[in-house]
Amino acid sequence: MDTAPLRVSLLTLPETTSATIYGLHEVLMSVGNAWRDATGEDIPVRGMEVHIVSRDGASFVSPTGVTITPNAALADAPDPDVVIVTDLALSPDCRLDGRWSEEAAWLRARHEAGVIVCSVCTGSLFLAEAGLLDGLEATSHWSVTRLFAERYPHVKLCPERILCPAGPEHRIITGGGPGAWSELALYLIARFSEPAEAVRVAKIFLLGDRSEGQLPFAVLGRTSRHEDGTIARCQEWLADHYSQSNPVAAMSALSGLPERTFKRRFRAATGYTPIDYVQALRIEEAKHVLETTDEATDGVAHQVGYDDPSYFRRLFKRMTGVTPARYRQRYRSVGLAAEAFGAPA
Repeated sequence: MDTAPLRVSLLTLPETTSATIYGLHEVLMSVGNAWRDATGEDIPVRGMEVHIVSRDGASFVSPTGVTITPNAALADAPDPDVVIVTDLALSPDCRLDGRWSEEAAWLRARHEAGVIVCSVCTGSLFLAEAGLLDGLEATSHWSVTRLFAERYPHVKLCPERILCPAGPEHRIITGGGPGAWSELALYLIARFSEPAEAVRVAKIFLLGDRSEGQLPFAVLGRTSRHEDGTIARCQEWLADHYSQSNPVAAMSALSGLPERTFKRRFRAATGYTPIDYVQALRIEEAKHVLETTDEATDGVAHQVGYDDPSYFRRLFKRMTGVTPARYRQRYRSVGLAAEAFGAPA
């Protein structure tokens, strides 16, 4: 695994709006950090170093009225691995000839040096104006379909697509409407960090379909810090034995405490009753299996400690808000984002 942070430049133009820029900045900078902060689980992954750049590096008021403050001018910006151009506020009759000549020259030079170039929404107009999309499939906001047909006839526009990786080694990636920035972020995380980190980030930021509420995104949170060595020893044992039958009784025996005392101390130390803690661990492991394998639901149930698949399905839905099959559908698609769009390994 490449451990050097992926360097991402968010290229701003005078027409750049603010929401996508700052959304991408926060989500990409969270890689390797947000999951640890929320759950206490520290998983080493390749992080990302994100800079907002512009022609002169000066702060400017975006078309939405929000001030955007770049980190650097193009001449001073760190050499990027990835450049992203986000949505642009452009009037239907605007003239694009020579509008971004300096930025376009900078981007062409970066692309020729091997940098991956991305766009979100109408940011693809800038890529087309820079001559980077000729002969390639690309997507953009549906409202500029006619403009592409008139001005960039050599671009194979696919306005129905949300993400469209194209070109050798998929070094050009265009996204559809403004909301496609989250799909682009997860794609880049899956491709350059790891698919599992894309799933973790999606859970932290509730990215994807939220029509079923927050529960499908929720995970076993960080348990409260405690100094009860006996309970800590039971937790360590359970991490490797949660699937065995009657693990609560086994932990109670391991503790050497009377059953009522054990349960009281366990809840005081962790914030969970012993059985709730066991079920939470089992469901977390079931989520992982569903995200990463094709194991049938009955097999998943048995693997995490439930001999009755019907009970497992009911418990899973109560704790996550969705069935195991629906959960797999949601997160396999996130975790396999790079592969789904055909990105090279």
